Amino acid sequence: MIKIVTDSTCDLPLEVIEQYDVTVVPLSVHFGTESFLDGVNISKDQFFQRLTTAPQLPTTSQPSAGDFCEVFGPLTEAGHEVLGIFISSELSGTCASAHAACGLLPEAPVTVIDPRTTSAGLGWMVWEAARMVEAGADVATIQARLEEMSGRLRVYFVVDTLEYLQKGGRIGGARALLGTMLKIKPLLMLQEGRVEPLEQVRTRRKALQRLIDLITEEMGGYSEVSAAVLHAQVEDEAKAVAEKLQAALPCKRSFVSEIGPALGTHTGPGVIGIAAYGD
Repeated sequence: MIKIVTDSTCDLPLEVIEQYDVTVVPLSVHFGTESFLDGVNISKDQFFQRLTTAPQLPTTSQPSAGDFCEVFGPLTEAGHEVLGIFISSELSGTCASAHAACGLLPEAPVTVIDPRTTSAGLGWMVWEAARMVEAGADVATIQARLEEMSGRLRVYFVVDTLEYLQKGGRIGGARALLGTMLKIKPLLMLQEGRVEPLEQVRTRRKALQRLIDLITEEMGGYSEVSAAVLHAQVEDEAKAVAEKLQAALPCKRSFVSEIGPALGTHTGPGVIGIAAYGD
């Protein structure tokens, strides 16, 4: 049987993870000399409270090759084939660590996929792979489906400030927006696994509406849409965005989820994003 392994940035609802028996390997976040495993020994509320009061921005790190060996080894020894789907290699060294683990386990049947996305974009990939495993698909068929699906996947988001992306080194092409007016709310996107600028809007209310409009325009031609709304400490706003999306699009699957410490370190509180694809 194929077992799906992903990382803690996938932002899927816990019930989906449990339903398909997906293994989640946590990234780490470090406040000075204190280290925490994303989603394991620090809650989201605890993390964001510390983030906004910490004298220095925390750092993050990917799982080590040894961490992945401890996951891949028992699964493959039990007779399973492993399909690993992890955060974009443009944003993290997680895929590199997973590949390194494969080198340490040369006989293990492990396939690692870089989906060039993260958060619920990664989550949708993991969910689709898990559904295909349940239906009896092999790894090659799943990999082809995910590659095709990536062309229809859109991840857009708005942040309160570019400060966290800049300090965390994940700002990508959005660096061009630094120095703009403080009141500007930058709309960003994940493109080829990197953070890229999309538009600049003057107010948060207009920025959120623009997010909805962009996804509606992109997905309007599909008969079925899967759309997730991600946020950091702004659940009410996220739910309102989700309701508007569900009213505007033929959503077959949708969820609202709060991002965890590994991504929250780089976006800061207040971020809202939409990850959607159409069929």
